[in-house]
Amino acid sequence: MMLTIGQQARLASRAMARATSQQKNQALSNIAKAIRKDVAKILTANVRDVERAKASGHDAAFVDRLTMTEKSIETMALGLEQIVSLDDPIGQITPFKQQPSGILIGQMRVPLGVIGIIYESRPNVTIDAAALCLKSGNAVILRGGSEAIDSNTFLAGLIQEGLASAQLPANAVQVVQTTDRAAVGMMITMTEYIDVIVPRGGKSLIARLMQDGRVPMIKHLDGICHTFVDDAADIELAIKVCDNAKTQRYAPCNTMETLLVHAKIAAQVLPKLCRIYQDKGVELRVDPKTRSLLESKQFSNLVDATEEDWRTEYLAPILSIKIVENLDEAIDHIELYG
Repeated sequence: MMLTIGQQARLASRAMARATSQQKNQALSNIAKAIRKDVAKILTANVRDVERAKASGHDAAFVDRLTMTEKSIETMALGLEQIVSLDDPIGQITPFKQQPSGILIGQMRVPLGVIGIIYESRPNVTIDAAALCLKSGNAVILRGGSEAIDSNTFLAGLIQEGLASAQLPANAVQVVQTTDRAAVGMMITMTEYIDVIVPRGGKSLIARLMQDGRVPMIKHLDGICHTFVDDAADIELAIKVCDNAKTQRYAPCNTMETLLVHAKIAAQVLPKLCRIYQDKGVELRVDPKTRSLLESKQFSNLVDATEEDWRTEYLAPILSIKIVENLDEAIDHIELYG
């Protein structure tokens, strides 16, 4: 199966490299329309995935990442329309530079070819990844988490319909429709058919791909998201940003886990912000300076931070907070723990 998928992707990549901007944008627009039309069917497929995940004993953070709602589906459609509005990157040329020989040299942006994307159980990634690959003239093989197989398979059908409606090859976007982990092992060694692998997932996934992969890889590994509020910050805006950074959703890997606040502005920011966190049920793991500032203000959600807290990606309603003296201390903290 994987060999066939690879062959189809390679063939489709040649057509995608020649696709016009109009074709690519038409496909993206049609996919957005199809998503809005089939919200109920998308939710039905997703419910099957969610029910299986719960029955298998996955934790709340995992189920949250897996779960789709009408709002999140609309966000996917809007994201497609935003990508339509972007300039086509293909064919753009950097300013020419004249060499001593007199030759003018510039760099032109061209498609990579076939991209393999391996990710965990977040169905929205299926749409996001496919859209970016489509816009940039690439074919893509998507291997999502096995727990999201029904959601991903249905979304892939909508994507392929959108491609075909714009006279582009449907196989330019393929979802691996098996939950067998051996498919991942095959993907990361298919050097003849896949030009680059982009993994998106937890530490264990990335470590495995780094160890076993032969296809070039664009990857990340560990990371804990930090926000630093400097003393020159707009206080009200900073409070809104920090509230959103933590409480919009707790499970995604780009959620803020550590908040650093400049000592000169801490008394203006933290009491109001931490009241918001308390009202939303967020537990605060705080350093001694933060506790000293807040303990007289009747906060019930304060816990003394440990060394381990600064190194922890909670993916839950828990936030570490530290008051720092300056930007350099904030940078040092982020370099050590981030």
